[in-house]
Amino acid sequence: MTGGSGDIGAAICRRLARDRMHVVVHAHRNLERAESLVAEIADAGGSAEIVAFDVTQGELTAERLRTLLEAGPIQVLVSNAGGYHDAPMAGMNQAQWRYPIDVSLHGFFNVAQPLLLPMMATRWGRIIAISSVAGVIGNRGQTNYAAAKAGLSGAVKSLSLEVVSRGITVNAVAPGVIAGHITARAFAADAIKKMVPMKRAGTPDEVAALVAFLASNDAAYISGQVISINGGMA
Repeated sequence: MTGGSGDIGAAICRRLARDRMHVVVHAHRNLERAESLVAEIADAGGSAEIVAFDVTQGELTAERLRTLLEAGPIQVLVSNAGGYHDAPMAGMNQAQWRYPIDVSLHGFFNVAQPLLLPMMATRWGRIIAISSVAGVIGNRGQTNYAAAKAGLSGAVKSLSLEVVSRGITVNAVAPGVIAGHITARAFAADAIKKMVPMKRAGTPDEVAALVAFLASNDAAYISGQVISINGGMA
């Protein structure tokens, strides 16, 4: 689970642990939150461990994953690591443009690619990328972030065709406004009511429930899809 220390990532980790999976919680900057999450999962009777690396660093990521793979193939990958650097495109610099693409899109490749052959050898796997409503309908001030998430959706659709014969499904989940630290800073309650037809923010647990379904055997016939969870936003 990349990006496991954030609000959505932590909720997904808790849910998958509750579903009796051993969860590898990835973090980069928020190590303390990840360590606390692993302890919380253990206290609840689940199984989890932490791994730390920067998903934008391909060689370092591959090295960390090789160590994890010594224990056996990783059957479920949830790619949630992401980042944003909002600005109108007219005033955006190169570093701002590249940052979300490096984390969300290049990070997806850096993590997923080393896991594919071991997963394919077992003839069962689930790959779930966390996209965004911005990658589906766009958002002002987020051309870089929207481009990264839209690219992730294209990667998911293509990869799903490459691995479908090996019992592996590949899907993306595109959340809208989800309650948490970032949303609380970015949106007033009245603004959310105007933006979202359901008049509320979604919860991390609602996103986690969708991810858990896609990670299960019940979702074996769903692949190559970008599934929005956004309270009815167009």
